[in-house]
Amino acid sequence: MPELPEVEVVRRGLADHAVGRAIDTVTVTHPRAVRRHVAGGADLAARLSGLRIDSAQRRGKYLWLTFDEPGTALVVHLGMSGQMLVQPADAPVEKHAHIRAVLGDGAELRFVDQRTFGGWALGELVEVDGTVVPDSVAHIARDPLDPRFDREAVVAAIRAKNTEIKRVLLDQTVISGIGNIYADEALWRAGLHGTRIAAELTRPVLRTLLDGVSAVMTEALAVGGTSFDALYVNVNGESGYFSRSLAAYGREDEPCDRCATLLVREQFMNRSSFSCPKCQRKPRRR
Repeated sequence: MPELPEVEVVRRGLADHAVGRAIDTVTVTHPRAVRRHVAGGADLAARLSGLRIDSAQRRGKYLWLTFDEPGTALVVHLGMSGQMLVQPADAPVEKHAHIRAVLGDGAELRFVDQRTFGGWALGELVEVDGTVVPDSVAHIARDPLDPRFDREAVVAAIRAKNTEIKRVLLDQTVISGIGNIYADEALWRAGLHGTRIAAELTRPVLRTLLDGVSAVMTEALAVGGTSFDALYVNVNGESGYFSRSLAAYGREDEPCDRCATLLVREQFMNRSSFSCPKCQRKPRRR
């Protein structure tokens, strides 16, 4: 699933190529692409037609568009394979293009989703902690690249959790935007094993970890995010290159960049975790 850097790349693309344009018509060709919009595809298409896109915004891994109709937001769930593509009107239609919005100048904003876990849904904008977000995103915490991200408050929240630190990093109500890839990368940078108990970590250690999260996401964003296949692309269909710079994730049996010990893969929360057995020692079990 795309994480913060990948979603931010898409948001920036939409800001450059979709914001300011009006939506003429919307066509929905797969019901799963609008399953989160309870009123259905016809309602979503009717309500979007005629609106002008005012902004593309994001919190963590959550992306939405606002319009010249006050209070309305289109929340875009990218799921595992969702793509938001801005295409010329005469471009061949992608096999898995499930929603097509014709823009005022004839270009199309297409939602392409091979695995159909993502989709579009209209929601209402609400104010939470001084920031306006869609109601479906109101429970999501600020992310490390948010200008109002409070590192000390997040450190305190993490230390209140008597569970594994990686589990906390993946909890979008504590800190948003982090998924499996960047959790493993930040833990490697901090020299922490993901099964260390959050409540037992000191404040300085957690500050170092959060700084690592911010750093790795900033570096990934600079090269367009992380792509392992053709499923994650920006609005122009281009892949990101941070996969070439990963220090831990996906590198089982490769030497650690810090100590040359072979990295290992373990199961955690029904997913794979990658770490260095020397630099990131497992905690001793009582």
